[in-house]
Amino acid sequence: MKFEGTKQYVATEDLRVAVNAAITLERPLLIKGEPGTGKTVLAAEVAGALGVPLIEWHVKSTTKAQQGLYEYDAISRLRDSQLGDEKVKDIGNYIKKGKMWEAFTSEKRPILLIDEIDKADIEFPNDLLLELDRMEFFVYETGEQIKATTRPIVMITSNNEKELPDAFLRRCFFHYINFPDRDTMMEIVDVHYPNIKQKLVSEALNVFFEVRDVPGLKKKPSTSELLDWLKLLMSEDIDEKVLRERDPNKLIPPLHGALLKNEQDVHLFERLAFLARRERNT
Repeated sequence: MKFEGTKQYVATEDLRVAVNAAITLERPLLIKGEPGTGKTVLAAEVAGALGVPLIEWHVKSTTKAQQGLYEYDAISRLRDSQLGDEKVKDIGNYIKKGKMWEAFTSEKRPILLIDEIDKADIEFPNDLLLELDRMEFFVYETGEQIKATTRPIVMITSNNEKELPDAFLRRCFFHYINFPDRDTMMEIVDVHYPNIKQKLVSEALNVFFEVRDVPGLKKKPSTSELLDWLKLLMSEDIDEKVLRERDPNKLIPPLHGALLKNEQDVHLFERLAFLARRERNT
């Protein structure tokens, strides 16, 4: 198994090396990077390229590690026993398999994506150490030992909202996805919009990177937001001259709602435009 990238996903060489190293070492691949840099999509692209199933576990703030293994519905069993339902005799009817159970018992070696692990409680990663190491766990209610026949390829994403425990980090192969440079971004745009005017892309990228470089910006626009903005520019048939010859009194780019996602950043651009006008008038 070796990942070489796909037509739909522009993977840099260091990212391809990281994916293949994690597969070889049979270690979880921990991927960090700015939101919108393709961390979650990577798992789907690797699964497609290798021809293996993808099992996705999207972590929330309320997610517990146990849910990835299994959940026992004791309340439903109690209710059914009160109603005299025959299925209460088999406790397995009340065991809900988690995503890790699915991955461990998959007929074909799957990719298990644990997405945004840093959203959960700080103890969440530690609670999975043993299971990720041994690729097995015990179901106390049924007395079953669930063990992976083949180790799944585990990919874990994090947005750096919380520091992950050292014991967890030691068990992972780490890769940070840097924000794409201009050349890489051109490749990404070409993949998504192969027929787009190159002059429009060039001017749009000038504006995009200028916006990202504005000091004090609360949320820098991401790759996915650039793609949305380009789609709108094409839909509205906005000429590249509009981007190149913008009114200096209006620093906010056209259709800026695709790039600026909060009022603080919009107000920042409005203040910058005001200061620019005042400097010219003095």
